[in-house]
Amino acid sequence: MKPGRAGTMTHDYKRNGTTTLFAALNIITGMLLFSCMPRHRNGEFLKFLRLIDRSVEKGKKIHLIVDNYGTHNHANVRAWLAKHPRITLHFIPTSSSWLNLVERWFRELTDKRIRRGSFTSVADLIAAIEDYIAHHNADPKPYKWTKTAEEIIEKVRRGRVALQQVAA
Repeated sequence: MKPGRAGTMTHDYKRNGTTTLFAALNIITGMLLFSCMPRHRNGEFLKFLRLIDRSVEKGKKIHLIVDNYGTHNHANVRAWLAKHPRITLHFIPTSSSWLNLVERWFRELTDKRIRRGSFTSVADLIAAIEDYIAHHNADPKPYKWTKTAEEIIEKVRRGRVALQQVAA
């Protein structure tokens, strides 16, 4: 790699498997709760919700920001949430992942540990993720928005106006 030169991948690159990383970021402390699972279905998401429920002090309300992936709104998930009213899911609009701070954390994980890495197995990949998270959680820092809520809402409003003009 040289400055100004695009990264390349050789013809013999081999993907040795994937994992699904479920993660919940405590925006106050910066701590991350996570689980790597082989798939991203409602059953795995329910396991992660149970982990969150067990890990967070009883009596505290839990608000989770999630995307609109079907798994998060599956009938099994809705039924479980109905029995666990302290947990509330908030769905971000499509193409608005920037509103979810854990997505920013995923980008850091990808940029600093996963991309350009060489993992000979899924277990090797998971070990790298777990190591990165352990280092993060050893000295967590809360994320801070650089814009006020009003500035963000105004930018979204301007974006909607621009989209409506293009669609017209």
